[in-house]
Amino acid sequence: MPDSQSIAVIGSGAVGGYYGGRLAGAGHDVRFLVRRDYHAVSASGLKVDSPDGDFVLTQPRIFKNSADIGPVDWVICALKATSIGDARKLIQPCMAPRTRILVLMNGLGLEDEFGRWFGAERIFGGLAFTCINRGSPGHIHHLAYGQVTIGHFQDNPAELAAAMALWSQSMVQVIEAPSLLKARWEKLCWNIPFAGMCVAAGGITTDLILGDPGLHSATATLMEEVITAGNADLKHHAERVLIDRDAVIDSMFKRTSTMGAYRPSTMIDFVEGRAMEIEAIFGEPLNRALALRTNVPYLTLLTALLRSLNKGRQN
Repeated sequence: MPDSQSIAVIGSGAVGGYYGGRLAGAGHDVRFLVRRDYHAVSASGLKVDSPDGDFVLTQPRIFKNSADIGPVDWVICALKATSIGDARKLIQPCMAPRTRILVLMNGLGLEDEFGRWFGAERIFGGLAFTCINRGSPGHIHHLAYGQVTIGHFQDNPAELAAAMALWSQSMVQVIEAPSLLKARWEKLCWNIPFAGMCVAAGGITTDLILGDPGLHSATATLMEEVITAGNADLKHHAERVLIDRDAVIDSMFKRTSTMGAYRPSTMIDFVEGRAMEIEAIFGEPLNRALALRTNVPYLTLLTALLRSLNKGRQN
């Protein structure tokens, strides 16, 4: 069994709580930054319902502020992208000379920001393909899937091996991403069309998109635009790998057909009146597409609509 590592989870919502819980179950020293649900988790622990096995952390190590967590081997940042402005000050107290950071967040360009703050060599990107929602305080509902794709910001194979070793006993399927940029764009091939259309159609679930011919067609067109933009960005960054259009489209629609009436997190934020992660998930990909003179009319229209819907919302 690999040596136990100390891990700070910054952003202990559904995603951070679930994956942090799995790492704790693997024997790591996991310290959760918990603000909103601190009293509930302190009283009743962290409960997870999961098709891969329910579990409860009866006495998780929880903290109200990151200064009390202290320096660790790893930081897992699972904040919403709308809280990117808080990330640096929350993570800084947890940093030691050899601390590594896994950015387990949705969107594009996030690792660039973390690299400027803490050094690119420390930074990893994590992409969770999972159906997971927060229930009552301290209760997480993991519904399906759960794999995490991990890449190193500088695509360093030795660093990537260290990240993979962290998860080796965790019951989480972890996939190596030799190109983190490609992995980010492939995740956007689901997030942009499905999450975006769930909001644009008024706050509906993914099954209704699949069942409506017009929405299904628009979602497919959006996905094709994201793939085109992603491949243009990969070429611009001199990457040697590109997104396989047909394989990705087929995979995304097949996986979504097994999710049932799934509510993407962006749609949940929309219907509950919270700020949505528009700039990281939609705005930055659009900016890159336009800078590279890529024709993305559906993405342009969708992003404009979502930006309008997002005005005035608070985190």
